[in-house]
Amino acid sequence: MTSRRSVRAISVAALAVPAALVLAACSGGDADGTATRSAGATPSASATAAPIGKRVTQTCAELLPDTAFAVYGQQFELDASAEPAKGSAAARIAQQRGRVCVFDEVADSSVTITVAVADLPEKSLTNLKDALYERGGSVPTYTVEGYFSLTDDVGRADAFADPYWITTSSTLFTEPGSAQPVVDAVRQVLAPNASATPGASVSPSATPTPTPTATPAG
Repeated sequence: MTSRRSVRAISVAALAVPAALVLAACSGGDADGTATRSAGATPSASATAAPIGKRVTQTCAELLPDTAFAVYGQQFELDASAEPAKGSAAARIAQQRGRVCVFDEVADSSVTITVAVADLPEKSLTNLKDALYERGGSVPTYTVEGYFSLTDDVGRADAFADPYWITTSSTLFTEPGSAQPVVDAVRQVLAPNASATPGASVSPSATPTPTPTATPAG
């Protein structure tokens, strides 16, 4: 894996939506993936950055079956017309030919669970992991490298079952464990044999100490 020291200069303040920074850097576009131009101007060939991700073929029903919601004691249904919020991690994934799924709670449609999956190149995944590591919130229990954050009562979990980036968000996610049933369900579909990433919670700048070798007595 590429050393994370190369991204130590990333500003923590700029990591609220790390995907915007990382995917734009990889594809050559602006932070929102498009080039800025004045009204009426002729768009250039690079006005819209080409997606760098592979198309995710799994359907929402395959990624998150109904049984995955049982732990919440609520019934959810897929909202096929829903679109991810502009600038969100799910919106970035949609731009990269990923799969975005929004599930509404049947009794209260204001309660939603958003799940998004992208299939990205190794360099992009490494940059995303670095940005999230800098932000903090590592969650070892996600089996693969994972992170959690809580902003304005909305919890967001990110997990990396390479080459997939999984992100999910909901007001139901008040702590890392609240999001785990969703993370686990999606991960098991994408990478059923995935194992914990060695050193995922170790500081990227840490250098392993060599084991001393005993010198034979003369």
